[in-house]
Amino acid sequence: METGESGAGSCVLRSAEVGDAAALAAIYAAHVESGSASFDTVPRTVAETEEKIRDIREKGWPFLVATRGSEIVGYAYASQFRDRPAYGFACEDSIYVRSDHVGQGIGSQLLAALITQSTAFGFRQMIAVIGGGEPASVALHGKMGFEHAGRMRSVGRKFGRWLDSVYMQIALGEGDSSAPKREPDERKAPSK
Repeated sequence: METGESGAGSCVLRSAEVGDAAALAAIYAAHVESGSASFDTVPRTVAETEEKIRDIREKGWPFLVATRGSEIVGYAYASQFRDRPAYGFACEDSIYVRSDHVGQGIGSQLLAALITQSTAFGFRQMIAVIGGGEPASVALHGKMGFEHAGRMRSVGRKFGRWLDSVYMQIALGEGDSSAPKREPDERKAPSK
């Protein structure tokens, strides 16, 4: 998959590859070390990032990188919102843009493509869990049609201060207006 648009903020989007791990780890590390978007306090290693790419791709979920020329300037992926089977149609988005490229439309381009690919996968709801209630992330998700779904106050602590998590949500495809073609794996109680 490769997409691109013309314009100052445009970049080329493609599927993530394991070989991208060092660049993605560096982008994530900058957010962990200086921001509240991630509640991690220690950045992922390159090896952990390689494993994340493999895991998401093996499940068929979208994992995108944004490039300008030969440089990776951002990435986004969707993963199942929670690991229990009944959550199988809800995903959580994660988007990180290299700090020297923030505010250039890359996040919008990544999120639009992520919504499209997550819908194609069969997810029916996308949840944004916005660490620190980051205003730029709230604005980005609102611009893309997400609605406020809640705020968990002071659930994180980083850089000597309490942090909220803001939840935003958007329906994908038919949302909850129809039943999916497949049901999640459910364990049935033994018959008596």
